[in-house]
Amino acid sequence: MTTHQRAKKHAERVPKARIDKFSERRAELGEAALTTLAALGYARTSLREIAQNSEFSHGVLHYYFSDKVDLIICSVKQYKARCVKRYDHAVESATTFDELMEGFLQSLADTLRDEGHVHRLWYDLRSQALFEEAFRTDVVQIDKSLEDMIWRIMSRFADLSGEPPGIPPSATYALFDGLFQQALLKHLSGDAKAIGDMQADVRQSITRLFAAPVPKKASVAARKRAA
Repeated sequence: MTTHQRAKKHAERVPKARIDKFSERRAELGEAALTTLAALGYARTSLREIAQNSEFSHGVLHYYFSDKVDLIICSVKQYKARCVKRYDHAVESATTFDELMEGFLQSLADTLRDEGHVHRLWYDLRSQALFEEAFRTDVVQIDKSLEDMIWRIMSRFADLSGEPPGIPPSATYALFDGLFQQALLKHLSGDAKAIGDMQADVRQSITRLFAAPVPKKASVAARKRAA
């Protein structure tokens, strides 16, 4: 059962005229509980524990969410949707290969440095999906949205470099997600070089996938040497 299906079932007890209000309140509570969820992680979380570590009562959370799975999925899904928009903006605003490279690297660094605790919750959730069937449909959907996001970025690199990436979307996503997750673990462990090393690895990976366009002046000089 997906988050949407759980929310729909949970909202059946609410008068139809108030369903939109109900959904809005769920979104607000899911957003507000995100920090607590990120601090506690899946294993140490229950609606009662979340209530004890937040401004909301257990009764309020239980009214809007069927269980902790419902709340965690709601919170993470909203956060990841914001991440996707952030990276999409970097793609839309870049007009050159180098601009896109620097924007992508900066976005990766900023989100790892400033929001690493939330990404930790996402990786916890994704790992739990290997064991908890209740997570799987939603986790697969979130994962696919992130894969699509990375592919949009790589497609833009392809447009700016004039050549397609050398590997398919799933492999491309696995490459960059793996580098990010590895850097996150190092960063949380106190490695001061984790973010810089990640950026260097991502840069090298992209330059292996695409040949950065040669500046016109350099291209002319190269032709002269060849002549």
